[in-house]
Amino acid sequence: MDCEFPSVNSNDKEIIEIFKNTKTIAIAGLSPNEEKASNRVAKYLQNAGFKIVPIYPKEDTILGEKVYRSLSEIPFKIDMVDIFRKSDVIASVIDECIARGDINTVWTQLGLVNNEAAQKASDAGMKVVQNKCTKIEHANLF
Repeated sequence: MDCEFPSVNSNDKEIIEIFKNTKTIAIAGLSPNEEKASNRVAKYLQNAGFKIVPIYPKEDTILGEKVYRSLSEIPFKIDMVDIFRKSDVIASVIDECIARGDINTVWTQLGLVNNEAAQKASDAGMKVVQNKCTKIEHANLF
């Protein structure tokens, strides 16, 4: 499963639209460790003008934002969920997205693919980006 090739994915034109229509990004697995990719990406997105919402099992604040333990705890609209969790957890994160019903985009970071979960998200009306870095894509396209 770790070598899965993304069969459900967005192209550059769709990714540009996703970024233009996104204001709030929940980051599943946002580490407080500044050396981790999730932290560097979140800081970049924050500096690019997005509101980031950390989802992490511990800490009260990361990058100056209140930390939530799960998507279901977030009391306001989320446009995108950026997933920095292992492939076997992606399905449960996407199930949470579907249960919320207000999420436009599910994005899995570089090296993360779960086609079955991605198809479920797509079937539920969400845009899906897999195996791409939000920071790299945003920097390249904007």
